[in-house]
Amino acid sequence: CEFILWSEKKTRGVAAGAGPGYQERETWTRQMDFIMSCVGFAVGLGNVWRFPYLCYKNGGGVFLIPYLLIVFVGGIPIFFLEIALGQFMKAGSINVWNIAPLFKGLGYASMVIVFFCNTYYIMVLAWGFYYLIKSFSSTLPWSTCDNDWNTASCIEIFHHQDCKNASLANTTVGGSNMTCAELADGRSPIIEFWENKVLNISSGLDEPGNLNWELMLCLMAVWVLVYFCVWKGVKSTGKIVYFTATFPYVVLIILLVRGVTLPGAYDGIMYYVKPDWSKLGEAQVWIDAGTQIFFSYAIGLGALTALGSYNRFNNDCYKDAFVLALINSGTSFFAGFVVFSILGFMAAEQGVDISQVAESGTVRVSFSLYLQFVGVEGFITGILDLFPGKYYHRYKREIAVAICCLLCFIIDLSMVTQGGMYVFQLFDYYSASGMTLLWQAFWECIVVAWVYGADRFMDDVARMIGYRPFPWMKWCWSFITPCVCMGIFLFHLVNYKPLTYNNDYVYPWWGEVIGWCLALSSMLCIPVSLLYKLFRAKGTFKERWTHLTTPVWGAHHLEYMAPDIKSLSSMSPGTDDNKVIIFESVM
Repeated sequence: CEFILWSEKKTRGVAAGAGPGYQERETWTRQMDFIMSCVGFAVGLGNVWRFPYLCYKNGGGVFLIPYLLIVFVGGIPIFFLEIALGQFMKAGSINVWNIAPLFKGLGYASMVIVFFCNTYYIMVLAWGFYYLIKSFSSTLPWSTCDNDWNTASCIEIFHHQDCKNASLANTTVGGSNMTCAELADGRSPIIEFWENKVLNISSGLDEPGNLNWELMLCLMAVWVLVYFCVWKGVKSTGKIVYFTATFPYVVLIILLVRGVTLPGAYDGIMYYVKPDWSKLGEAQVWIDAGTQIFFSYAIGLGALTALGSYNRFNNDCYKDAFVLALINSGTSFFAGFVVFSILGFMAAEQGVDISQVAESGTVRVSFSLYLQFVGVEGFITGILDLFPGKYYHRYKREIAVAICCLLCFIIDLSMVTQGGMYVFQLFDYYSASGMTLLWQAFWECIVVAWVYGADRFMDDVARMIGYRPFPWMKWCWSFITPCVCMGIFLFHLVNYKPLTYNNDYVYPWWGEVIGWCLALSSMLCIPVSLLYKLFRAKGTFKERWTHLTTPVWGAHHLEYMAPDIKSLSSMSPGTDDNKVIIFESVM
């Protein structure tokens, strides 16, 4: 009845999108804003550090074979699916599943995941901001061993090469004699600054210790910055993105030019790309490739859906998906040359093998502040979509963003204590891990392909972009991608290993329980919501299923889903054309 009323108002000159209880949805000022936003969202830790690390760990250049294969059977199809779904439904991560309301738990699950990501990922930015402030000094505090936080094991210059050649029985370091055995236990001032000054880390999760006030102020400053960049919506973030999306590439190019001129850079790069063909037979290589793609493409977080929802209805999201996938994966590969040229230099300076300085750790450079912006934007978009225009408040968005930032900041206080790193790793390992994202992606494909209908959604995409995508997308959504997702998910489950810190500290049993609670808080949203809706509905099971899987269309669908009508605004009340569109709306 609302759609019939809206149709009549539309034909009388009411503005499009002004249906009852609806506000006209905000759109990007320029379509390039969407591209740049997705690029800014792509360039993060998954590209700059995690991909190069996995590449060297899994056979160098040979890792690209399983990586590219899973990009085409898993990464691009779901990446395109999420963007197209947001653009078609014009809604955030929750209301987008009005396409099959029974599975709206998918939306709640993605909201939980992105909330956890927003909570713990900001800590990386706070650490980066802390390092930035400390760098404004004549002598970098992590370059010397004469600070209060340094220990007797701190060594500024290593002589491992001398020990390797057995030319020196004792190596003089800092005015004192050290044997090669003692030298092997030496610690860099960089590591000691991180662990003893920045983290001031305690002995375990059960010892939270004191707050680090300097780090807390950095955290507060970053949250304030995020708030004022997000509070006005895509109109403000669309402008900021031109800096936040391009600046990381400027930094990467500068670092590469500098890195390749350093001694040892060539060895580092060859260590990165040299293929080890024997690795192709290991299952872990293929699992790492799949997990990396879902991680770096930000699949399952709902943020891509939110970004797509601000597109114009006729935007060519199919072309955008391929362009963005190329930029994402290309950035990952390019960043590897930057990282390993510098790691090669570090290994040459310390006289150790590159593998000893290339191990994955927590100290990473954060190149993407915009990644945090998009995460908060995706969460806020989903929340506000639950309160349509009839709940209008002038400062509704500003208040929602403030509450979100404040709540996350309060939780983050547990991560700026002496035991904060243990809390951070719990969130990183469980809340937005490979298992939760794979579970989410699996159900997204099942719902769109088998509940709503793959052919039906392909028709919807064709209605938006003007042509039908290659059938490969439909085949992936229906068969290939769900099998890939579930296969990797089961492998993760079977080969689960308890969380450790630096391979030394093993988390207590209650710490693992907290971690699994974080993971299950999103994963259980889907089955719990489904069962709740089925039990609350009335009628036979078939009637309940039919009713709960019938799409709930938005106001914009009335115009765009009537292809035979050239222009709704040209119709006058009471004409036969008007009756046709009202009849189609009811159908």
